[in-house]
Amino acid sequence: MPAGSAVTVAAHSVSRWFGSVVAVADVSVAIGPGVTALLGPNGAGKTTLVRMLCGLVRPSAGRALVDGRDPRRDVAAAAMIGYVGEPAGLLEPLTARQFVRSAGVLHGLAEPGAAAERALAAVDLDPSDPRPLRAYSKGMRQRATIAQALVHQPAVLVLDEPLTGLDPAQRHRLAGLFRQLGDDGRTVLVSSHVLAEVEPLADRLVVLLGGRVVAEGELAAIRALMDDRTHRLRVATDAPAALAAALVRTGQAEGVRLIGDNALEVETGEIAAFRAGIASVAASENARLREVVPLDDDLESVFRYAIERGRGAQGGAW
Repeated sequence: MPAGSAVTVAAHSVSRWFGSVVAVADVSVAIGPGVTALLGPNGAGKTTLVRMLCGLVRPSAGRALVDGRDPRRDVAAAAMIGYVGEPAGLLEPLTARQFVRSAGVLHGLAEPGAAAERALAAVDLDPSDPRPLRAYSKGMRQRATIAQALVHQPAVLVLDEPLTGLDPAQRHRLAGLFRQLGDDGRTVLVSSHVLAEVEPLADRLVVLLGGRVVAEGELAAIRALMDDRTHRLRVATDAPAALAAALVRTGQAEGVRLIGDNALEVETGEIAAFRAGIASVAASENARLREVVPLDDDLESVFRYAIERGRGAQGGAW
């Protein structure tokens, strides 16, 4: 994190293993106010790490601290945290208001009912809805889980894949809520395996792969990494041979391979220029574009590229 910033949540060389399986290996991170995204493919160790940071899982080695204290041992430190995990553990016979109110009661709030109504309204759920949680859609259940994490207005909000199961409008609404909480000085940690999901809201990214931090830094640095490499795309067209020749001739492509009768695979090191110029090149050849699909913009390929380039294999900042 930037020099001089306050640290709210920190991991100091934390590791966690389950028998012979190492889920998290010697991770050190420092997280302060604002929104930080913990980014990694499924199985990278994100959930284990966030559960250690919340005091829900004991580290096998190292220390996880909130406000400089161990949340497993310090009740006040644990009370600073609002945690959102898998919503499958919801108390299904309860209404959303009852569920969120019960969280307020556990936190010792003076008016848990009123606090529950405010938290539900913040995630666009009706506090007066009489249906039990088992009747809710997956997205509604996820929002109820977020509401219970917000009910006591925590200084630290830890969200493990919080946008899963939400439609685009709901994701946009909650991303705005998380962004506002970060702007208000809360420490918000959002885990995800989808870069595009956290791009609109994160100040900073921590990238996890195989239980290790492979890179961390500002959002612009991650985006630069994604663009600073050779990209492969599949282009479907009714004139693949003519378009392939034109792409090479104009310098839009470093390499082209025909795929069947109506597509080609393109390699380019200038992805932004390619995206901007492909339509005009196709028009010049009277080639109709049917599809332009990136073949290697998945997160794992980006992370492995980061390791190969030596950018942060030891967890250094970019």
